[in-house]
Amino acid sequence: MSTASKPTGSAFWFHAIPTTVLDAARSGGVDARGVPVERIVAEGGDPLRCCLRGAEPGESLILFGYEPPLPATPYREIGAVLAHAERCGGPASTTSYPSDWCARPQVFRAYDRRGWIHDATRLYDGRDAERVLAEMFADPDVERVHSRNIAWGCYMFTITRAA
Repeated sequence: MSTASKPTGSAFWFHAIPTTVLDAARSGGVDARGVPVERIVAEGGDPLRCCLRGAEPGESLILFGYEPPLPATPYREIGAVLAHAERCGGPASTTSYPSDWCARPQVFRAYDRRGWIHDATRLYDGRDAERVLAEMFADPDVERVHSRNIAWGCYMFTITRAA
């Protein structure tokens, strides 16, 4: 029965990279560590962390290092992310799973309040994201989930409980 579907979104918040971080990378030309931002042209489908959609071919993008916020633990990491080179309108919704990524398999990496990776972490096969996230968040120790690219391990976005 289960195929890729857009969740209703009432139980979760979906967080793109904050606008302040994106604006700093765009205007300063360096990421938070001082590494130069790369400017590239989209091939199409590139996962944009500013608006949580796939890029259209020919769009101007930036590639830079991003460290998703977590408490100071060994699990903090910096990885490459893509965003529009100019400010965009942001995600179409912050209360529903990004529609361009509904069918995209991901690793859903769960974290507890200490910022440690939690055993609820799992591979998401691109079907029924809302159900999978509800199962993960059923454990009260799960504070947030990072969606990550399977092949590259790159951060995509953060999911938290709406309540």
